[in-house]
Amino acid sequence: MKTGSRCLELVPPIPDARSGKGSMVLAYGGGLDTSCILVWMKEQGYDVIAYLANTGQKEDFEEARKAALKLVAKQVFTEDVIREFVEEFIWPAIQSSTLCEDCYLLGTPLARSCIASKQVEIVQQERVPTAPRIKVIELWRMPEFYNQFKGSNELMEYTKQHGIPIPVTPKNPWSMDENLMHISREAGTLENPKNQVPPGLYTKTQEPAKALNTPDILEIEFKKRSL
Repeated sequence: MKTGSRCLELVPPIPDARSGKGSMVLAYGGGLDTSCILVWMKEQGYDVIAYLANTGQKEDFEEARKAALKLVAKQVFTEDVIREFVEEFIWPAIQSSTLCEDCYLLGTPLARSCIASKQVEIVQQERVPTAPRIKVIELWRMPEFYNQFKGSNELMEYTKQHGIPIPVTPKNPWSMDENLMHISREAGTLENPKNQVPPGLYTKTQEPAKALNTPDILEIEFKKRSL
């Protein structure tokens, strides 16, 4: 599983005599990447089971479930994993002062690890007897995928060809990754570090230019310690 860049983890295969390559569990979010991947993997001969985890993001999970089924998903699992995410991933990371390159708090990789562990549970639930038989597909390392989709423009063109509804446009291409710990955005002009962040992208914090010059004091009290 990659942590340095935004990677989609897929955990196949679940043997299925009805399809050419069997079934697979896709970490689905309903955005540009995973919506295209859902359809593309079906084209490759897989029966795709979509797994949508609630890690604290603001999302209409029922609408996302319907969207996945309307595309080509064989099945959709949705699950609230906030408690596990906090207790098993966020707390240990904070307690150990985990940092990447002395600045990155690993908000996305921590959530990915939580989601991947749940994907494995779905794979096992769907009749895979032993974990060593689980195969991981990293699409960004597959020539047949990255040669077809070199970036967001190619993905958007694919959605037009296949009638896939997506929440982004060429004028608003931002890819968002949100969970209880953080939110990050990428794509478009953000790919160039020299560019400033466009107005309106800050949702959990205030835009620096609009922030107050006076400090706020935040006091936190604990009634019970974490076990």
